Amino acid sequence: MEGGDNVPLLHSGTKGTTDDYHAIDVRRWRREGLLIPGRTFNWQWTRNGERIGDINVQNEINLVILSYRSECGAKEWKYYEYPVLLDRTSCHFGGERVWFHCPVFGCGRRVAILYGGVIFACRHCHHLGYSSQRENIFERKARRAEKIRAKLGWEPGILEGDGAKPIGMRWRTFERLSAEHDEVVYQSQNR
Repeated sequence: MEGGDNVPLLHSGTKGTTDDYHAIDVRRWRREGLLIPGRTFNWQWTRNGERIGDINVQNEINLVILSYRSECGAKEWKYYEYPVLLDRTSCHFGGERVWFHCPVFGCGRRVAILYGGVIFACRHCHHLGYSSQRENIFERKARRAEKIRAKLGWEPGILEGDGAKPIGMRWRTFERLSAEHDEVVYQSQNR
Protein backbone atom coordinates (compact mmCIF):
# COMPACT_ATOMS: atom_id res chain seq x y z
CA MET A 1 0.00 0.00 0.00
CA GLU A 2 1.47 3.34 -1.01
CA GLY A 3 0.94 6.85 0.33
CA GLY A 4 1.47 10.20 -1.38
CA ASP A 5 4.66 10.56 -3.45
CA ASN A 6 5.01 6.74 -3.47
CA VAL A 7 5.78 6.65 0.25
CA PRO A 8 4.34 3.50 1.85
CA LEU A 9 1.77 3.77 4.60
CA LEU A 10 2.86 2.30 7.93
CA HIS A 11 0.87 -0.30 9.76
CA SER A 12 2.71 -1.80 12.69
CA GLY A 13 1.06 -3.85 15.39
CA THR A 14 4.06 -3.96 17.69
CA LYS A 15 5.38 -1.10 19.77
CA GLY A 16 9.15 -0.89 19.75
CA THR A 17 11.40 1.84 21.08
CA THR A 18 13.32 4.57 19.31
CA ASP A 19 16.54 2.70 20.18
CA ASP A 20 15.43 -0.20 17.93
CA TYR A 21 15.54 1.91 14.75
CA HIS A 22 18.11 3.85 12.71
CA ALA A 23 17.53 7.56 13.22
CA ILE A 24 18.27 10.64 11.17
CA ASP A 25 18.41 13.94 13.05
CA VAL A 26 18.01 17.13 11.01
CA ARG A 27 19.55 19.17 13.88
CA ARG A 28 22.78 17.17 13.65
CA TRP A 29 22.89 17.46 9.87
CA ARG A 30 22.44 21.23 10.23
CA ARG A 31 25.19 21.48 12.89
CA GLU A 32 27.58 19.53 10.70
CA GLY A 33 26.87 21.79 7.69
CA LEU A 34 25.37 19.01 5.56
CA LEU A 35 22.13 20.78 4.56
CA ILE A 36 23.50 22.80 1.65
CA PRO A 37 21.24 22.79 -1.45
CA GLY A 38 22.85 20.80 -4.25
CA ARG A 39 25.05 18.80 -1.88
CA THR A 40 24.82 15.01 -1.68
CA PHE A 41 26.19 12.96 1.20
CA ASN A 42 26.11 9.44 2.60
CA TRP A 43 25.01 8.91 6.21
CA GLN A 44 26.13 5.74 8.00
CA TRP A 45 25.28 3.93 11.21
CA THR A 46 27.93 1.84 12.93
CA ARG A 47 28.03 -0.57 15.84
CA ASN A 48 31.36 -1.54 17.40
CA GLY A 49 33.16 0.11 14.48
CA GLU A 50 31.28 -1.93 11.88
CA ARG A 51 28.88 -0.35 9.38
CA ILE A 52 25.32 -1.59 9.93
CA GLY A 53 23.43 0.74 7.60
CA ASP A 54 23.67 3.73 5.34
CA ILE A 55 21.52 6.17 3.39
CA ASN A 56 22.26 8.59 0.56
CA VAL A 57 20.90 12.11 0.99
CA GLN A 58 20.51 14.66 -1.78
CA ASN A 59 19.80 18.23 -0.67
CA GLU A 60 17.42 20.47 -2.57
CA ILE A 61 15.85 23.76 -1.56
CA ASN A 62 13.44 22.99 1.31
CA LEU A 63 13.69 19.21 0.95
CA VAL A 64 16.03 16.25 1.08
CA ILE A 65 15.76 13.15 -1.09
CA LEU A 66 16.47 9.92 0.80
CA SER A 67 17.80 6.93 -1.19
CA TYR A 68 18.45 3.51 0.35
CA ARG A 69 17.76 -0.21 0.21
CA SER A 70 15.67 -2.02 2.79
CA GLU A 71 15.18 -5.72 3.40
CA CYS A 72 11.61 -6.67 2.47
CA GLY A 73 11.63 -10.38 3.11
CA ALA A 74 13.88 -13.38 3.12
CA LYS A 75 16.97 -12.16 1.21
CA GLU A 76 14.84 -9.71 -0.81
CA TRP A 77 15.84 -6.05 -0.92
CA LYS A 78 13.81 -3.12 -2.18
CA TYR A 79 15.17 0.25 -3.25
CA TYR A 80 13.46 3.38 -1.88
CA GLU A 81 13.85 6.98 -2.98
CA TYR A 82 11.50 9.73 -1.84
CA PRO A 83 11.53 13.39 -0.78
CA VAL A 84 11.19 14.65 2.77
CA LEU A 85 10.11 18.26 3.08
CA LEU A 86 12.06 20.62 5.33
CA ASP A 87 10.58 23.49 7.30
CA ARG A 88 12.34 26.37 9.00
CA THR A 89 11.22 28.33 12.03
CA SER A 90 12.73 31.51 13.41
CA CYS A 91 14.39 31.43 16.82
CA HIS A 92 13.65 34.20 19.34
CA PHE A 93 17.25 35.42 19.48
CA GLY A 94 18.05 35.12 15.79
CA GLY A 95 18.82 32.29 13.44
CA GLU A 96 16.48 29.52 12.43
CA ARG A 97 15.68 25.93 13.30
CA VAL A 98 15.23 23.23 10.63
CA TRP A 99 12.60 20.47 10.85
CA PHE A 100 11.59 17.42 8.85
CA HIS A 101 7.96 16.93 7.81
CA CYS A 102 7.07 13.27 8.31
CA PRO A 103 6.67 11.80 4.78
CA VAL A 104 3.91 9.34 5.71
CA PHE A 105 0.68 10.09 3.85
CA GLY A 106 -1.72 11.91 6.19
CA CYS A 107 0.86 12.72 8.88
CA GLY A 108 3.18 15.60 7.92
CA ARG A 109 4.21 16.25 11.54
CA ARG A 110 7.09 18.66 12.00
CA VAL A 111 9.83 16.66 13.76
CA ALA A 112 13.59 16.79 14.33
CA ILE A 113 14.15 13.03 14.09
CA LEU A 114 12.89 10.42 11.65
CA TYR A 115 13.22 6.70 12.38
CA GLY A 116 13.94 4.11 9.70
CA GLY A 117 11.86 1.06 9.14
CA VAL A 118 10.57 0.34 5.69
CA ILE A 119 10.54 4.13 5.39
CA PHE A 120 11.86 6.94 7.56
CA ALA A 121 8.97 8.39 9.55
CA CYS A 122 8.23 10.06 12.89
CA ARG A 123 8.02 7.97 16.03
CA HIS A 124 4.24 8.38 16.14
CA CYS A 125 3.80 6.77 12.72
CA HIS A 126 6.08 3.89 13.73
CA HIS A 127 4.24 3.66 17.10
CA LEU A 128 7.52 3.95 19.00
CA GLY A 129 8.09 4.74 22.65
CA TYR A 130 11.26 5.79 24.41
CA SER A 131 13.38 3.20 26.26
CA SER A 132 12.93 5.13 29.49
CA GLN A 133 9.17 4.56 29.25
CA ARG A 134 9.82 0.83 29.61
CA GLU A 135 11.97 1.14 32.74
CA ASN A 136 10.68 0.18 36.14
CA ILE A 137 11.11 2.58 39.08
CA PHE A 138 14.39 0.98 40.19
CA GLU A 139 15.95 1.23 36.73
CA ARG A 140 14.91 4.89 36.55
CA LYS A 141 16.56 5.59 39.89
CA ALA A 142 19.78 3.87 38.78
CA ARG A 143 19.79 5.90 35.55
CA ARG A 144 19.25 9.09 37.57
CA ALA A 145 22.21 8.17 39.81
CA GLU A 146 24.40 7.76 36.70
CA LYS A 147 23.37 11.21 35.45
CA ILE A 148 24.35 12.74 38.79
CA ARG A 149 27.69 10.86 38.73
CA ALA A 150 28.37 12.34 35.28
CA LYS A 151 27.62 15.87 36.56
CA LEU A 152 30.02 15.29 39.43
CA GLY A 153 32.69 13.88 37.13
CA TRP A 154 32.71 10.60 39.04
CA GLU A 155 33.51 7.25 37.46
CA PRO A 156 30.40 5.54 36.02
CA GLY A 157 28.84 2.75 38.05
CA ILE A 158 27.12 3.08 41.42
CA LEU A 159 29.37 0.35 42.81
CA GLU A 160 32.48 2.50 42.17
CA GLY A 161 31.89 4.59 45.28
CA ASP A 162 31.85 8.35 45.64
CA GLY A 163 34.43 10.62 44.09
CA ALA A 164 35.89 14.00 45.02
CA LYS A 165 34.34 17.43 44.55
CA PRO A 166 35.02 18.71 41.03
CA ILE A 167 37.27 21.75 40.80
CA GLY A 168 35.20 24.90 40.38
CA MET A 169 31.97 23.40 41.73
CA ARG A 170 30.50 25.17 44.73
CA TRP A 171 30.43 23.15 47.95
CA ARG A 172 26.72 23.73 48.33
CA THR A 173 26.07 22.29 44.84
CA PHE A 174 28.41 19.36 45.50
CA GLU A 175 26.70 18.52 48.79
CA ARG A 176 23.23 18.76 47.24
CA LEU A 177 24.17 16.49 44.31
CA SER A 178 26.00 14.02 46.59
CA ALA A 179 22.96 13.75 48.88
CA GLU A 180 20.63 13.29 45.89
CA HIS A 181 22.96 10.64 44.46
CA ASP A 182 23.03 8.71 47.74
CA GLU A 183 19.23 8.83 47.99
CA VAL A 184 18.57 7.53 44.46
CA VAL A 185 21.21 4.81 44.86
CA TYR A 186 19.49 3.71 48.08
CA GLN A 187 16.09 3.71 46.34
CA SER A 188 17.39 1.79 43.32
CA GLN A 189 18.84 -0.97 45.50
CA ASN A 190 15.94 -1.41 47.93
CA ARG A 191 13.26 -3.19 45.99
